Amino acid sequence: MLKNNYQTEVAKRFTIYNSLFLDLPFSDINRTGTLLPILASKCEEGYQKDKTPKEIIRNFFDELMGSQSEDDRHNLLFKMVQYVERQVVLFDSIEDAAFDKIHDLKGKGSVAALINRVENDKKKEALIEKLKNFSVRLTLTAHPTQFYPGNVLGIITDLETAIKNNDLGNINLLLQQLGKTGFINKDKPSPLDEAVSLIWFLTNVFYKSIPDILTRLLNRLEIPLHEWDNPGLLKVGFWPGGDRDGNPFVTHDITVKVAERLQKWILRCYYRDIRLIRRRLTFKHVEPIMLKVENGLFNSLFEDQGVYRTKTDLLNDLLEARSALVEHHEGLFLEQLDEFILKVKIFGFHFANMDVRQDSRKHDGLWDEIIEVELGEKELQNYHKLSSEEKISYLFDFDKLSKVSQVKDDFHKEMLKSFDAIQSVQKENGEDGLHRYIISNCRSALHVLEVFKLAQLSLPHNKGELPLDIVPLFETIEDLAQAPKIMEELYKNEAYAKHLKFRKQKQSIMLGFSDGTKDGGYIRANWSILLAKEELTKISRLYDIGVIFFDGRGGPPARGGGNMHNFYASLGPQVENKEIQITIQGQTISSNYGKQVSCTYNLEQLLCAGIENELYPSSEKTLTDSQRVLINKMADVSYQFYKDFKNHPQFLPYLEHVTPLKYFGQVNIGSRPLKRGKDAGLKFDDLRAIPFVGSWAQMKQNIPGFFGVGAALEALKKEGEFEKAQALYNDSLFFRSLLGNSMQSLAKSFYKSTAYLKGNPKYADLWKLMFEEYERTLRLILEVSGMETLLQDNQTSKESIAIREKIVLPLITIQQYAIQTMLDSGKEDPVLQKLILRTMFGIINAARNAA
Repeated sequence: MLKNNYQTEVAKRFTIYNSLFLDLPFSDINRTGTLLPILASKCEEGYQKDKTPKEIIRNFFDELMGSQSEDDRHNLLFKMVQYVERQVVLFDSIEDAAFDKIHDLKGKGSVAALINRVENDKKKEALIEKLKNFSVRLTLTAHPTQFYPGNVLGIITDLETAIKNNDLGNINLLLQQLGKTGFINKDKPSPLDEAVSLIWFLTNVFYKSIPDILTRLLNRLEIPLHEWDNPGLLKVGFWPGGDRDGNPFVTHDITVKVAERLQKWILRCYYRDIRLIRRRLTFKHVEPIMLKVENGLFNSLFEDQGVYRTKTDLLNDLLEARSALVEHHEGLFLEQLDEFILKVKIFGFHFANMDVRQDSRKHDGLWDEIIEVELGEKELQNYHKLSSEEKISYLFDFDKLSKVSQVKDDFHKEMLKSFDAIQSVQKENGEDGLHRYIISNCRSALHVLEVFKLAQLSLPHNKGELPLDIVPLFETIEDLAQAPKIMEELYKNEAYAKHLKFRKQKQSIMLGFSDGTKDGGYIRANWSILLAKEELTKISRLYDIGVIFFDGRGGPPARGGGNMHNFYASLGPQVENKEIQITIQGQTISSNYGKQVSCTYNLEQLLCAGIENELYPSSEKTLTDSQRVLINKMADVSYQFYKDFKNHPQFLPYLEHVTPLKYFGQVNIGSRPLKRGKDAGLKFDDLRAIPFVGSWAQMKQNIPGFFGVGAALEALKKEGEFEKAQALYNDSLFFRSLLGNSMQSLAKSFYKSTAYLKGNPKYADLWKLMFEEYERTLRLILEVSGMETLLQDNQTSKESIAIREKIVLPLITIQQYAIQTMLDSGKEDPVLQKLILRTMFGIINAARNAA
């Protein structure tokens, strides 16, 4: 049924509306629009005949524009790139407009389906109990993966509405606007710009979706809204303005400004709502209170008079109005007031939970300078000779930072000021506004305690009552393996144990899928993270600590994305399940959470995955010892295969000189630099996961999303254990989800476009290695799953990918034509370089979750 819906609601509509482009009043658009389908068919035919991108493009021009100059030919290619970019926008809008028709909004994974199931199984009380302390936190990050500028996102929103209403005239006008609107930011956004663009999603989507889900859920469970005491069941985290890791543009004053913006916007939302509610509550005993609330919010917003300093002050007045409404007016319009009270409980005066994040090596450097300033260079040399345990004792002997004003390094000064920012945000927005400090690249207990001690010395607090959670982030395969040992050392530390007691025996731990996959390959990273979660759960339970896992995920499977719901549904009882916390960014925000209907659907899927995982344990969610041995064997084989690949002498040169990696720094989609470190040459460890994964996606090779899977399955086959892998696929939801997401990466791969590299004297061996693993993985993943084609069990996703890949095939060819031409000539060409840069936007946007 959904397949037929997809054809009707998306595929056919795209064919119809796409024809409108030909009538747009722009120069040469008719010629471009007429020639583009010819180029597309030439691409398809050419690749079937094993032609190279250069041959396809040149044959196309020789046949149709033989007398045209090279400049004219390239000008047409640029116009075709612009045309395809806008086709992708149109397709996105059509697909988004059809969201409720191509997804089962009340089916598996929805709140409605969950409640029906628990009522049938007499588990309603168990559900209510679970809801009391469960939480889903989506953290919006400013990681640079959104290739649409804000004005284009606005057009997409309006276009979606016009398509829903079948408003042909408005669709035509919006396509004209699209034709005249630039797709590239002239300048990089500032961290404040990034924050403002994401606050749009908070005010227009999350502010509506989260209370809607909770209201429906609580009403079905017959729980009064105003009595609900777990408002954090669904909440939003926020990294813009606080994430300093590798971004020197995020400063303490930016953190404070972002927090101010967040408060201003939530108060605007409240003020808008309260004006509507007050129009109904015009009764004696109630109206004066509602007037006080409206005027109080107005003065806080527009007169800079903080009438309401905390959400408690506001809630007290609202609850007083509620009592009067019940006592004197039989609760008339009570439902509207209760829904507003629920919103205030959820969003408070902070709107979203900010985090501060910084790299552990920066804290090492800061402490070095503090010791040198306070005690001299000789003492610093002595400090460096100490063991990790001795360094911890040494730092804990500091009871104040008396000479901190003498710190000379500007970056270190800024790091110290970040604690002032934390204090300021907590004072104005409440502790919910910013209560976590995340340590990237965490490799020891010392790294956690360095920050803990800095916070103790910097933040005013009663002894033993530090209002800050310190969150280690474990990313590499080695760090994930060491994580349980590191956490046990922290749990045994007397001072830190006292701190955890004050923080209600809760410890958040972040695990990085993106850098884990970059470091260890697809299977090893996913398996290492699951094993780390199990061991961290075990050690935390031993010390009576409630551990909360925060997953650093990206959009594509290569960075922990893809279908995340299945992963959370697959976690067994050996993994703590008090909260689901994930990062979402860029295209994932706009495509999965950018509209109320898609946001509600995906939030419900995550919420229900976490709850059902506990209420409905099954053998599919618990791996047996023999299954673990099998996955571990696959992880070892794939890890070694991936390490050998990374150690290939042409691996880094290929990334640097063949893929569009170097162009990611020029696309102006984020404030953060392309790589960590200041070295001129490319170092793998300094390379960020986003451009790393994005470069493979541009080349349609998608290495991080499947490489090593085929090698691992083939190793099992040689050892006569392939049937065990087939049984594992059928019996384990974790393994099925792992391979299912890998299928997405394979479905978005197209090796024919880079097959010309097999004749390149420098890169032929590397390309053949990649291609052989692609073919092997494709063949064996179908065999192990029992499918005839990729994504056979997910027709909507399969059709969406197929159409998107077809739309951008000319862009893929143009990009590879430019790369191939420069490789063949051995010369850099500014026009061809610009062509590569311009094609990146359409290719990445069409994939939606490729970076």
